[in-house]
Amino acid sequence: MLKALTEQYGYLFEDELLQEINKVGIYKELSEGTKLIEIGDYIKSMPLLIEGAIKILREDDKGDELILYFIEQGDTCAMTLSCCIGNSKSEIRAITETDTKLIMIPVEKMESWLGKYKTWQQFILQSYHDRMTELLEAIDTIAFLKMDERLFKYLKDKAMVNHSDVIHVTHKQIAGDLHTSRVVISRLLKTLEIKGKIELYRNNIKIIDL
Repeated sequence: MLKALTEQYGYLFEDELLQEINKVGIYKELSEGTKLIEIGDYIKSMPLLIEGAIKILREDDKGDELILYFIEQGDTCAMTLSCCIGNSKSEIRAITETDTKLIMIPVEKMESWLGKYKTWQQFILQSYHDRMTELLEAIDTIAFLKMDERLFKYLKDKAMVNHSDVIHVTHKQIAGDLHTSRVVISRLLKTLEIKGKIELYRNNIKIIDL
């Protein structure tokens, strides 16, 4: 675990902190589609991504989901830290977007490292900044973009976190992530294909205009 940790975070953290993470962290390998954090859970640890990606979602009163942002390797979700420190319930759902390798850090260590290691403090503050920027982008997307523009942005974001111009996803899954109907998504995907921005295959979509 230390080797993978050093390769991914060695440029950020000092050796002492890396050794502590290696000592107390729990290494996990999760397959695509694994639920890591559920809405209403008390969060006792925070993920450090070694490889892969995680999507963060919100849910409305009817149980419909809306994707907020993705977390990629070398990153974390500082939003979970606020829940940990405040001992409050999670307001987000985290699901692995791809096969993922990560290290779970206990809450008590996360708090103590904020005062002990400046690099950890900077890392958490940067994570807060990045997540807030992504949340604002999500709000702007919902408020100002037409559904076809939202859809194409979603497809490009998904392609980037998967590091491939071909993404494996169904129309129903896209509709769930974007909080709309499968019929609307199918129609808009066909329009994007006619415009030459994507190519549609069975449960696969190739992004042409990345």
